[in-house]
Amino acid sequence: MPPHYVRADVKTNKHDAADAEACCEAVQRPGMRFVAIKSEDQQAMAMLHRVRDQLMRQRTATIPGLGHWALRAIWPSLGSWRPSARPAGAALLAVLGDLEDGRIPPLAREVLQTLADQLRDLEGRLAELDRRLVALTRSDPLCRALAELPGVGPVIATAFVAPVPDAARFHSGRHLAAWLGLVPAQHSTGGTPRPLGLSERGDAYLRRQLMHGARALVKVSRGRPDRLGAWIDGLLARRPFNVVVAAVANKLARIIWAMLCRGETCRAAV
Repeated sequence: MPPHYVRADVKTNKHDAADAEACCEAVQRPGMRFVAIKSEDQQAMAMLHRVRDQLMRQRTATIPGLGHWALRAIWPSLGSWRPSARPAGAALLAVLGDLEDGRIPPLAREVLQTLADQLRDLEGRLAELDRRLVALTRSDPLCRALAELPGVGPVIATAFVAPVPDAARFHSGRHLAAWLGLVPAQHSTGGTPRPLGLSERGDAYLRRQLMHGARALVKVSRGRPDRLGAWIDGLLARRPFNVVVAAVANKLARIIWAMLCRGETCRAAV
């Protein structure tokens, strides 16, 4: 059971006896929601995604560090400026790679080379994990079918199979989208509904990947003659870009739910 659903039944202070009593009371409630049991393969796949996400965060933190040192310390102190056609970090990596370039002092070059080696190591590890995701997608029929959906690749396909062992637990595609936090939050009182922004509940990693896939799909779908492209063009004509991205992510979640429940492949509507 999700801990925040059991917390309401904890009386007085929190201790083991109160937690056990709260669990006994919560498990008897007819509307209680239970966490789905995942197989060892699904847990291993989810762990792969978590490690990949952590490495991407480390890479994202390393790249601005190189750019910061290039812009604030190296180029101004040497009386030169970075090339305008290249990012600061990339320009600094090029200078570090050229051992005959004497613009950087030896001690500064040695220290900055540590960050450069760390960045290359992270990129190599991420490339290896991406190759594993592609191999898993090709070996699993369900992941291979999901990867054929526009806006969904090996990353989203494998990320969906790992935390959602049985899509039939959700009554409809909207329930799956709500579980991912891709529907408006509600605050109703006195019979007056008040829809808010996205609830952002559920798996934040999976929701973020869906938003990335939807953003890429919106950028390439403008002017496409199929029904999905026409639907996206109609939304862009009357809604902001980010709102359209959230709507497309919601639709992708519903399509994936239908494919998981019915075992069908993606069929493009014209």
